Amino acid sequence: MSQVFTHQSPIEYPQYEVAVIGAGPGGIAAGAKLRMSGIDDIVLLERADDVGGSWHENQYPGIAVDVPSTTYQYSFARNPNWSRFFAYGPEVKRYHADIARRYGLYEKTRFNSDVVREIWDDAGKFWALHLRDGSIVTARFLISAIGAFVRPKDDVGIPGANSFRGKIQRPTSWDYDYDMAGKAVGIIGTGASAVQIVPAIAPEVGSLTVFQRTPVWSVPKPDFVVPKAMKTALAVPGVSATINGVAFVVVDLLLRMVSRSPMRVFRPAADKFDAWMIAGYGWYVRRVVKDPDTAAKLSPGFGVLAKRPTMSTGYLPAYNRDNVTLITDPIAEITPTGVLTGDGVLHQLDALILATGYEVFSDPETYTPGTIIGRDGFDLAKFYREEGLQAYQSVSVPGLPNRWTLVGPYSWSGTSWHAFVETTADHAVRAIRETRSRGADVCEVRKEAADAYHRRIYRQAEGVRYYLCELNAHVPTYYRNSQGDSTYIRPESFFAARRQTREFPLDDYRYETADSGASVPG
Repeated sequence: MSQVFTHQSPIEYPQYEVAVIGAGPGGIAAGAKLRMSGIDDIVLLERADDVGGSWHENQYPGIAVDVPSTTYQYSFARNPNWSRFFAYGPEVKRYHADIARRYGLYEKTRFNSDVVREIWDDAGKFWALHLRDGSIVTARFLISAIGAFVRPKDDVGIPGANSFRGKIQRPTSWDYDYDMAGKAVGIIGTGASAVQIVPAIAPEVGSLTVFQRTPVWSVPKPDFVVPKAMKTALAVPGVSATINGVAFVVVDLLLRMVSRSPMRVFRPAADKFDAWMIAGYGWYVRRVVKDPDTAAKLSPGFGVLAKRPTMSTGYLPAYNRDNVTLITDPIAEITPTGVLTGDGVLHQLDALILATGYEVFSDPETYTPGTIIGRDGFDLAKFYREEGLQAYQSVSVPGLPNRWTLVGPYSWSGTSWHAFVETTADHAVRAIRETRSRGADVCEVRKEAADAYHRRIYRQAEGVRYYLCELNAHVPTYYRNSQGDSTYIRPESFFAARRQTREFPLDDYRYETADSGASVPG
């Protein structure tokens, strides 16, 4: 093993029992679950200066949840007092901060602590977490809660991106001191962030040029101010949980249909479903957008579930404004004064918004070799690139003892984000508690258990792979990774995933002591 992959430290015992990387929705769920289980010797390592994750980093105009607020919350901390049915970003950020305070997580969090390497200490049986400032934090157990969108893309993949002399705005670092009133503004990207930004800024800018590579599905958002009577009803114990449960059942039925239908049935059904939806949405766009050419460009030629669909009442109507222009010619390069498209036109701009997305957990390229090193030099990035993304119950990988990932391969079950990070946090906490109860120091999933799980989940994902990797193979989407696999989505119901998390065989893990390395029986 190369020296760069080793950890040599005089520390003989870890500083903390559990370290959690990230203090976003997942990290807060993990911290709260740990404390509720009586595990208090913990530290949350957060690269930003406050909790909230994406809701702290993203503060762009128009930011809001794209699911009902009542579903965007923890089951152990339901909020009946959302001001809007689709809450705006600042309110969502406050909710997470309030939960972090309620469970004493601010006192447990080290802010401005960016973990750049995770190294398993074979001798001491703990994790050494190397921070960007050169310091090291050690912990017996490690929960990675960095989320689905790991980091904004530094390289937007366009020549000349660093040459622009005007104002650059990014969703993750929006400068509100810059006045865009009357300015010529361009935005690259038409994903979830852009769908919110475009209608928010269109009325104030002089001109807005939207550079679109791929159109996006965007249906009206039924948003409204939550009336007092509704808040009173949501405060009644069980009401909010019941509403969420009904939504989960609907999603579960869809996932069961995809994962359990014979392919001879699913293939023609998926083909017809997409064809009907594409035609129906095209009719809707033509009704909303006045210019026929613009409407045609805004109408996707791919399935509604091939990319992340969005909700916005204002996105499509924004293209009826005289100061908004849609450009679909490929971008040749970014110049000091604007954007040059393939048709030879230079679109001169005062400001350019780069809404070009994130590095996503389901892509092997997101994992850099040498940054997550486990037992006997096991390199997670190398494993993922050679064997494909996989993890037992989406959370643990053989070769990485005492480590769980809240958003791992085949994890998202199509339901509330909070529901599924709670599910994976429950798995990690249950494994840690079992390790403690056995008087052990090390807990590592058995390779045979992980392999058996991956074979099953891969088989169940056949329908998802057909939909994303064959039927809609022509559309770029983070639901399909560079290996041609659909590791973003868990091809089974939320209720099945939750049951497995709560009831997984404890002996699917092996346990041992740090002193002797001997296995510890149950």
